[in-house]
This record gives sequence, structure tokens and C-alpha cells, in this order.
Amino acid sequence: MTVADVLQKISEYHDTFHGRHCRPTRTDGVEARNRLLAAALKLFAEKGFASTSTRQLAAAAGVNIAAISYYFGDKAGLYRAAYTEPMGGDCGNLACLNPHSMSLEEALRMMLSQIVQPLKQGELVQLCMRLRYREMLEPTGLWAQEIDAEIRPGHEGLVAGLCLHLNVPTPDDDIHRLAHSIVGLAIYMFVGRDVAHALAPQLQATPEAIDIYTDRLVDYAMAMVASEADRRKKVDILNT
Repeated sequence: MTVADVLQKISEYHDTFHGRHCRPTRTDGVEARNRLLAAALKLFAEKGFASTSTRQLAAAAGVNIAAISYYFGDKAGLYRAAYTEPMGGDCGNLACLNPHSMSLEEALRMMLSQIVQPLKQGELVQLCMRLRYREMLEPTGLWAQEIDAEIRPGHEGLVAGLCLHLNVPTPDDDIHRLAHSIVGLAIYMFVGRDVAHALAPQLQATPEAIDIYTDRLVDYAMAMVASEADRRKKVDILNT
């Protein structure tokens, strides 16, 4: 996906959902705002909020630095817009697990496939995902707003499935550790994408390669679950 495609999608979003802009709607003004939004998504995803300056944002967008305050209020407002405005796809929702209607392996496949799906959908959605994972690592407060809406339900569904599979009546710390570790397998495909691309770019080069990667993630996750089951059996033996 080219920069022009990014700008076009952002422009289409505003035309569809806003009808008109709150700021003056001259063509050059619309383009300046779109360029800032596209530049912000890329730079914030790559460097984070704190490490990205307003000068860098303005330079990347090819606009005067005053345009940031004009269209977004300040750098935080621009970050919020880049983080929250729809930019080409669903950025993920883990609240899809029903441990009572599918096997654990089926639930893990559904969850992991959904997490890595944006890797097949072009640079725009990948940047959207990377920005969210950057927000997890370097929180500004926006990520916390998504915890209750998306992350907590998905985590609770995964924990319930693990408890059911391992015959654990009440989730304990090790169940939560296991759940976080399983999700981390897929998250690394985003936060470690640059490193993975430098070392073995073929692993995510095509949709088919991503499907194979996902299959392996499911295998690895099931192996982690089996390891936890074995550990619990050993603990039970020691305690008897």
C-alpha cells in the first residue's frame, strides 16, 4: 500500500463519517491534515509518542509545524487521532472465545489467526496494529481505555479455556502467565517484525507464509499448555 493509498483511505473516512470537516475545507487544508495523520501513524508506530517530535511530524508530512496545533490542538491530539480514527481495517478484538463450544486447540487457532490477520492486509492496518502494541509498551493512557472493551474479555475467555482444559477450578497466577505467554507468541509478529524481517523475511512474506506461521504458533501454544499440565502433575505428586 502506497502513501497515496493511505491518504485516500483517510480522506474517504472523513467524507463518509463526518460529511464535512470542522476546519476549513479547502483542498490544501484537507490534504495537509491527511498528510499529518498518515505521517503520525507511521512515526508514532515506529518510534512511539515520546520519541517523536512535532518537527519530525511536520517534516514528514511536508507541512508547517503550526498545522499540528491548527488541526489537532497539539501533539497529543494528533496521536489520539492517529490511534482512534479508522484507517483501513479492524485492529483486532480478542473477545471471541467460547471455551464451552470448541476445543482448546480450536479456540487458540481462532484467537491467534485473528491477531495475525492484519499482517495480510497491507501496510496501513499493520501500522495501526503496531501503534497499538507500541501503546502497550509505552502507554499514554489510550490503551487503558481499550482494556475493558476488548482485551479483558479476550483474556478472560482464554483463561476460562485453559482452566477447563487443565481442570483448574479457579484461575491462578500460573494460568494467567500461560495466557499472557500464548498471546505474546502472536504479538511478537508485530512488535518484533523489523527484526524478524531482517533475519528471515520469508516467514511473513506472503499470506500463505503467515498461515504456516499461525499453524506453528498453535502448535507452540499447545506445547506450552502441555508443559503446564505436566508441571502441575509433578507439583501434585510432590504435595501428596
